[in-house]
Amino acid sequence: MTFETILFSVDDGVARLTLNRPDRLNSFTVQMHSEVAQALERAASARVLVLTGAGRGFCAGQDLSDRAVAPGGDGVDLGESLENRYNPLIRKLTSLPMPVICAVNGVAAGAGANIALACDVVIAAKSAKFIQSFANIGLIPDSGGTSTLPRLAGQARALGLALTGEPLTAERAEAWGMIWKCVDDDKLGAEVDALAAKFASAPTRGLALTKQLIRESGARTLDAQLDVERDAQRTLGRTSDYKEGVGAFMEKRQPKFTGN
Repeated sequence: MTFETILFSVDDGVARLTLNRPDRLNSFTVQMHSEVAQALERAASARVLVLTGAGRGFCAGQDLSDRAVAPGGDGVDLGESLENRYNPLIRKLTSLPMPVICAVNGVAAGAGANIALACDVVIAAKSAKFIQSFANIGLIPDSGGTSTLPRLAGQARALGLALTGEPLTAERAEAWGMIWKCVDDDKLGAEVDALAAKFASAPTRGLALTKQLIRESGARTLDAQLDVERDAQRTLGRTSDYKEGVGAFMEKRQPKFTGN
């Protein structure tokens, strides 16, 4: 399958999805949404997904010149755009049964910022910035922003970011605990590649359930979460990867996980 707005490949268990409209800071159009959705379906065979952007930025959010969201004489139904495109994207990224790494190589603004923050592990170049630009055009933070921001940064900082639209540097995002790591620009690729290779050779099912349980924990009491942990551990204890991991530990060798 040939894509026009993204680059996509799967190699050695690593799926790589690059938003590829650098002349428009990789802003989303209806076509890009469609191609990203197709790529994410094809990523099912991988053990880790790396999401990034081409050129000098990660993603500027929505392309406001796209006819699907450009204001007309009678206004525009932005809810339709969220219902059919952005919300399914966020749900897919957060529910994929594998780690999702986001490599933020430059500005991440609007929906682009919240798509990045929805990923499991975010590694950003020092030159990167996260901008909640919605207030500047009379909108609310979407793509999960009103949930993700307070969960990651706390209510006071979430409100400050959302109401002012002030850019958040990658270094401050790391200091606030909003992203995993901030690295020098010239080290971003190597850092992401090393982590992707680690995940691709890891016990994938265990990572997937770890992701699921942590993401769902806010909706449960501790008592309920303990039961979920019990059930997950019971399932994982019967996998070949658990047997391999214990065997490798006992035999003092490197494990060879298959993802099963």
